[in-house]
Amino acid sequence: MIKRNLLTLVGLQIAATMFIGCSQDGLRGHRDITDPLQLLNDRVETLLRQMTLEEKIGQLTMYSTDWESTGPSVPSAYKDEIKAGRVGSIFNGYTAAFTRELQQYAVEHTRLRIPLLFGYDVIHGFKTIFPIPLGETASWDLSLMESSARIAATEAAASGLHWTFGPMVDVARDPRWGRIAEGAGEDTFLGSLVAAARVRGFQGDVPGSDDAVLACAKHFAAYGAPEGGRDYNTVDISERTLREVYLPPFKAATDAGVATFMTAFNEIAGVPSTANKWLVNDILRGEWKFDGFVVSDFTSINELVQHGVASDLADAGEQALESGVDIDMQGAVYHKELAQLVASGRVNEDVVDAAAKRVLAWKFKLGLVDDPYKFSDGQRELERTMTAASLEQARVIGKKSIVLLKNANSVLPLRKDIGSIALIGPLGDDKKEPLGSWSAAGNAQHVVTLLEGVKAAVSPTTQIFVAKGTELSGDDRSGFAEALVAAAKADVIVAALGEAAWMSGEAASRSSLGLPGLQLELLKELHKLGKPVVLVLMNGRPLILNWEQENVPAILETWFLGTQTGHAIADVLFGDYNPSGRLPVSFPRAEGQIPLYYNAKNTGRPFAADNKYTSKYLDVPNTPLYPFGFGLSYTTFAYANLRLSKSEIDNNESLEVLVDVTNTGARAGLETVQLYVTDVVGSVTRPVRELRGFKQVQLEPNETQTVVLKLTSEELAFYNIAMQRVVESGKFVVQVGTNSDSLISQQLTVR
Repeated sequence: MIKRNLLTLVGLQIAATMFIGCSQDGLRGHRDITDPLQLLNDRVETLLRQMTLEEKIGQLTMYSTDWESTGPSVPSAYKDEIKAGRVGSIFNGYTAAFTRELQQYAVEHTRLRIPLLFGYDVIHGFKTIFPIPLGETASWDLSLMESSARIAATEAAASGLHWTFGPMVDVARDPRWGRIAEGAGEDTFLGSLVAAARVRGFQGDVPGSDDAVLACAKHFAAYGAPEGGRDYNTVDISERTLREVYLPPFKAATDAGVATFMTAFNEIAGVPSTANKWLVNDILRGEWKFDGFVVSDFTSINELVQHGVASDLADAGEQALESGVDIDMQGAVYHKELAQLVASGRVNEDVVDAAAKRVLAWKFKLGLVDDPYKFSDGQRELERTMTAASLEQARVIGKKSIVLLKNANSVLPLRKDIGSIALIGPLGDDKKEPLGSWSAAGNAQHVVTLLEGVKAAVSPTTQIFVAKGTELSGDDRSGFAEALVAAAKADVIVAALGEAAWMSGEAASRSSLGLPGLQLELLKELHKLGKPVVLVLMNGRPLILNWEQENVPAILETWFLGTQTGHAIADVLFGDYNPSGRLPVSFPRAEGQIPLYYNAKNTGRPFAADNKYTSKYLDVPNTPLYPFGFGLSYTTFAYANLRLSKSEIDNNESLEVLVDVTNTGARAGLETVQLYVTDVVGSVTRPVRELRGFKQVQLEPNETQTVVLKLTSEELAFYNIAMQRVVESGKFVVQVGTNSDSLISQQLTVR
């Protein structure tokens, strides 16, 4: 809460400074004009008292431009609505010039000159595109994740934006769900830390800074747990699972000072999130004391009718507003229905006022009321977009996000003076797909392809043979022959395979998770040539890679790395960077295992190889192909001498966990030391283990360091049978290692 309070205080001080020029009417009734909170509240109240009901509803209405389909334009009807004060925010419109033009409609043609908020899906970069969030999380480097969000915010703000619809903090345990690409993976603890880092990066330290934007924690809540992995589908989970697994990243975002929340499309236990009073008003605003504003997802208020909980749009609007949803994104339900709902007495105008005040408060905090064009500076846009420093940071984050899944016989790294390389596959020289889904204003022409990265890395004498071989989808084999001829001439084959960007992200659920199209068939033909093969994967989710793991000597999971893709991959391929990425999500062996996650529960009949009547499959192991936290290096690490600073603690104490980690290989490398805890006996069942800490350590060959990890009593807490968060007395197993399946352990007693 410390960070959040500092953010709020600074923002209120800014508001207080701006308040000096307010009219005398606005100063009446002040008991203490030096109190920044009182000054801000008074300024908002003064403006609200001047507003008609229609103007208040306007602050709760958001529309999209036609940018995505027609370029920088806005429907003429929307212009009229803006001029009439019936629109409070716009999304899918950017550039300093375009936002200035739209802002002029709001402040130069309306009665009260209330500025617009401009929002956009800045998910993993604005113009400098970073790895997709799932890939970036594979770096396990929170400072880098914060820095990429900071750069994205700087570029977005310079282009006239005030607000991003990110970070997505949904825990996702089902890789069939395409939006797993947008989050931090399957683990609540890691996801909570990543959520806070990204909020800090987007929002910076001072509300209203010209290099920061408002963040939006989405999708509230449990959107990452749809039945069947099918987007927009029903979610049916217990309150315990909701509170222990899916809500903590949202709470972490709240504690980090996130300004806004977005409700989810899904229902939870029969109640759609956009009409869930318990979720928004009781938990978010009541328990967590969140004081920002809440926006619906795209037309999710309208969709309450399709859900079957609202009889018509008026009913839907009433339910959403009463449930705490302040802004209606694109659906026009509030615009069309709220005035009549108030007139008929179904909705109290005080509820409208409360929502409008929450939106207006942030317009004051951002400084827009006093300077509507402060984010629309064309010179600043030029100076801060795609700078050399930003591109270099994208390269650093890209290479740290790559996970080495296999490296038999030390095929990697490749020599830079190798005689010849065959770069085969549809992603070898592709500029579009590496941007991934939700690539904001990213331009494919700025992408460094894998071919370009390889050319820049190798010696001038190295020959590079290039062939596409096949497409990312479909059944066209016509390119196989050319690819095999090229591959046959080379010393090593680099196969660049994976998904198209559109195959993951929103509305991109897949029931089969193998390489799409004929890519696996092409890979098998390449394998028959008997040459070393390096598989470079570009994808937005875990894939099924059984044949690949068994037959291909080297596999790199590179996700979608963004603008600097080629350079980042080449840095790893040729050994300029020793891969250090670790999986933030389990890779299953078969779709039938899904959902599959490391911190499952034992059941009453846990797996036993010699007993059929235990929890297992007849045709596949219970275990993943690659476990959570897994990743190889060009060196090796050994763990020894695990010890605890205390073997017994009280339930309000902390302790230190110490372990000696040695680089036992011939290269310097970065190891991510992971700390897990098992609660042996609880008043309710507990997971087999849970991540509770990690630390990255750089080690030279033969170097040993003692790594110290702190374990607090809060990290031993859970919700007991009465749904109270407690630390129970009993036995715990503290485990440390290189991934969730390779650990050494010590016993701990909590008194």
